[in-house]
Amino acid sequence: MTIQELCSALSSGRLDERFRELYGSGEREYLRQRARYLSAAEHFSRLCPECEDVRVFSAPGRTEIGGNHTDHQHGCVLAAAIDLDVIALVDFTNDGFIRVYSESHEPCEVDLSDLAMRESERGTSNALIRGIAAQFADMGVETGGFTAYTTSDVLSGSGLSSSAAFENLIGTIIDLGYNGGRVGAVETAKIGQFAETQYFGKASGLMDQTVSAVGGFVAIDFADPSAPAVTPVRFDFKGAGYSLCITDTKGSHADLVDEYSAIPAEMKSVAACFGADCLRDVDEDEFYARLPELRGRCSDRAILRTAHFFAESERAVLEAEALAGGDLEEFFRLVNESGTSSAELLQNLVPAGMTDRQELPLAIMLSKRALGGCGAVRVHGGGFAGTIQAFVPTYLAESYAAEMDRVFGLGACRILSIRPVGGTEIVL
Repeated sequence: MTIQELCSALSSGRLDERFRELYGSGEREYLRQRARYLSAAEHFSRLCPECEDVRVFSAPGRTEIGGNHTDHQHGCVLAAAIDLDVIALVDFTNDGFIRVYSESHEPCEVDLSDLAMRESERGTSNALIRGIAAQFADMGVETGGFTAYTTSDVLSGSGLSSSAAFENLIGTIIDLGYNGGRVGAVETAKIGQFAETQYFGKASGLMDQTVSAVGGFVAIDFADPSAPAVTPVRFDFKGAGYSLCITDTKGSHADLVDEYSAIPAEMKSVAACFGADCLRDVDEDEFYARLPELRGRCSDRAILRTAHFFAESERAVLEAEALAGGDLEEFFRLVNESGTSSAELLQNLVPAGMTDRQELPLAIMLSKRALGGCGAVRVHGGGFAGTIQAFVPTYLAESYAAEMDRVFGLGACRILSIRPVGGTEIVL
């Protein structure tokens, strides 16, 4: 479609039904998305004034509901795609370059004739794009150039996995644009993880990318990371009278790489004592039987984090079963138990030695006070800084969000919906 046809469809509301699927219902939300897409179209038209066939793509952020730091040890998780996403307007080209522009980041340009890893690009969006393109090429999948303008409401550092959304967006553009979608969601997720770990240089499990790619509310078993078992979970929190709230406490992620990396490293140090590469391959009963021996070979914190893994991976399974059976009380009990385990065993609420800034425990304390025993609250995502997650009775959601905003700043708390669709193309 031309840019004029896209703008006409947006202005007339012809995309509202698609917006309902991606962003939930409500006239206010439709108006917000129309304005957002029209703004992106205006920027794109200045970048590619000669484009006669613009295509539109979207990839969501995600929320982790159960399984805190279990995926990198091949454990189980419960997670969902959310109604915050990164979108791209794309002009496919034949010049052999991928160029990505956005409203908030420096332009990216990758020459597809040179897909070798570059140390100088570590930690940049260019590294992610180059790594994704390299994996597609290594798989024998045709790749080609394109120019894209992107805009995201999955804010960086929000704990909702803006990086996985971006990776999935680029992978979806390549797969649908040049391969007819034959690679598919799970493989696209694995390609994104490869780019993040190998080219970008950040340790990453596969949960974030898988949920963004697949969409919906899903239980995932990573026993075989090459073929994760993805099971849809059917539960309507809105219909049950609860809202999913994420609060960004605005804690800085700067200088936390060592804190994040230490968790899988310490878990793997315990696994190595059993001749295993990850904790999924360690027998839990044997782990507890050999604790005296392990204390001479691993730190106590590594042992505590291992205990968290075993219980948390099983908890994610039990949470999915509770929801499938409609047992919301049991689900909330498990979520609160997960939060306690993350605080006491995983120890990912506060960076080591930090006393003046403890945003996550503060937000959890305030949440428990506001909820008064209803719902549940826990740390969200990697921890140490960033976000908490709360299941809040809908009648309390606005007042809960206002209280979080009062302490952590306007817009800190977002009331989210679960999005049933992963990486996708938006067509008329």
